[in-house]
Amino acid sequence: MQLQDKNAVVYGAAGSMGAAVARAFAREGARVFLAGRTLAKLDRVAQEIRSAGGVAETAEVDAMDQASVATHAERVAKKAGSIDISFNAISIRAVQDVPLVEISLEDFMAPVTDACRTHFITATTAARHMTAQGSGVIVLLSATASLESRHKMGGFNVACASIEALTRSLAGEVGRHGVRVVGLRPNFTPETVPDITDDDVAPLVKDTLLGRLPLLREVAGTVVYLASDAAGAMTGAVVNLSCGAVFG
Repeated sequence: MQLQDKNAVVYGAAGSMGAAVARAFAREGARVFLAGRTLAKLDRVAQEIRSAGGVAETAEVDAMDQASVATHAERVAKKAGSIDISFNAISIRAVQDVPLVEISLEDFMAPVTDACRTHFITATTAARHMTAQGSGVIVLLSATASLESRHKMGGFNVACASIEALTRSLAGEVGRHGVRVVGLRPNFTPETVPDITDDDVAPLVKDTLLGRLPLLREVAGTVVYLASDAAGAMTGAVVNLSCGAVFG
């Protein structure tokens, strides 16, 4: 197993992306700490993991609140002995399909503020624990919007670009302490949106080289790889999972 005996914290673990990654972590031997705002939803994911033979615990945590994240991390570190992996799958607010010359400042800034706030809080909290123990991996989630020139995205592409900048900056600070910081840039993943139609995703599919969009299991599997020792030489990088929609 790629993550045997690792302790992994997943923020937003009740959502489609977070739950998929949490399950993948558990399948690879990690003890998973599921964090989010709705305990009942987290408990359902944890029960699925336990039923499959994995180990999972849940906690109500607001990933936009620094004190909430810090308190939870302290509890995890004390109970498990370490925090080896941190992954943030918190959703961010984004008003799109409005021209930049017409969108309000508040709507433009919402995704930027959300992305910067939650990723800064969770990543730096993990970094403090990991630098002290001399090891760990922090995985940040971006999107292809960071490199696209597609119009009417509001502030979402700026938000994604900020996550990637944070990945590089934090990696430069903690690398000599044995901590890796890596990013993931998937294209839109249809499985994360209920009732999505082929017509809805057709414009995005058209822009890819593979003629499709990434699968949730592919995203989760890539996060597992990034968090594993197999990717031990990788830090400060953002992995492209766009099916050939963007390059870089």
